[in-house]
Amino acid sequence: MFFFYKILINLVFFFSPIIIIFRIFKGKEDASRFKEKIGFFSKKRNEGKLIWFHGASVGEIQSIVPLIERFEKNKKIKQILITSNTVSSSFIIKNVKFKKTIHQFFPIDCNFVSEKFLNYWKPTKAFFIDSEIWPNTINNLYKRNIPIFLLNGRITKKSFRRWKFFSYFAKSIFGKFYLCLSSNIETKKYLKKLGAKNIKLIGNLKFSQSENEKNNLDKNLINLINSKKTWCASSTHYNEEEFCGKAHIRLKKKFKDILTIIIPRHINRINSIKADLNNLDLKIHLDEPKKKVSPDTDIYLVNSYGKTKLFYKVCKNIFLGGSLIKHGGQNPLEATRYGCRILHGPNVSNFREIYKFLNKKKLSKKISNQDQLINFVIKYFNSENNSKKIIKDLHLIGINILNKTYREINK
Repeated sequence: MFFFYKILINLVFFFSPIIIIFRIFKGKEDASRFKEKIGFFSKKRNEGKLIWFHGASVGEIQSIVPLIERFEKNKKIKQILITSNTVSSSFIIKNVKFKKTIHQFFPIDCNFVSEKFLNYWKPTKAFFIDSEIWPNTINNLYKRNIPIFLLNGRITKKSFRRWKFFSYFAKSIFGKFYLCLSSNIETKKYLKKLGAKNIKLIGNLKFSQSENEKNNLDKNLINLINSKKTWCASSTHYNEEEFCGKAHIRLKKKFKDILTIIIPRHINRINSIKADLNNLDLKIHLDEPKKKVSPDTDIYLVNSYGKTKLFYKVCKNIFLGGSLIKHGGQNPLEATRYGCRILHGPNVSNFREIYKFLNKKKLSKKISNQDQLINFVIKYFNSENNSKKIIKDLHLIGINILNKTYREINK
């Protein structure tokens, strides 16, 4: 199987110029930095000990920010490298004030590019986050005796079945991990069956929170949000914005001063989203700090990355997207850490265990249609939000998981 994987990934590399050009055109690639994906690095490697973290996209990178803050204080570590696959995730690192930490895009996992990457960066430890498994890179790390860690490990039933179909190949990969820290019980069982040896159940690192989140929205915008009946549709995907726009129209019949904030998952869709909402005769305001927001604005449409948490600080009624479509949902912990109440669709398989916990604590509700969404938004408008207790409880859980993770890595 490894032989066929190498052939396939080499074909991907061969066609990568065409793929990258297409992705640049779609706004999914950084035109000034795409070379990092084919082994040309834009940052310098400092002298001394370097540790490396890799996560796929926004959620994975956000989950390790509190951990990186701990390692930034470690004087023995001279540099921290974070790699990811998406443009949106690179903005997360840009918006956090790190001193030792740099970001690069993860290179295509063909053997010679992987070798070039490791020869250049020479990490002393390698951390893969969530479910990011790249066979060539893991194999090359193992051959160099560099300890490989799986952080916040998450294997779904679907991905387990895929790996299990190639069981010998799976064991040859998962058996190379020095330590696997599982985010849930299900993953711990799957990792064991797939050949991982040193597995510990720690809990989901996404419960933890950065120590340095001090930014706030513009005061005028905060005042506007607080003066209206406001709810937020966050991490929305195709069709979900229109769904929320139609809900806004119905809610406006009951609340004349209603404001709906929409934060799309992918801002490269912003023009098509705006067009869909304009077709509903809704008044749209794009997120531009210096531009005054009209009092009769219906939809405040966020068109930049890295601002989601700022809106969670002031708006406590959240619908989380990626859940009405067959996507598997988005991580609700970021919102609940700020004391928000969550509404979500039926498709949340990626975060089933977290939603089960939140539902038990009465912090989230499932909706299947527009009537249910509207009814819960109205209910939330008319009830008190016990956000201080929610924030405190989740903070304690997050600190405990973060401390355990840091201890295990440093043993």
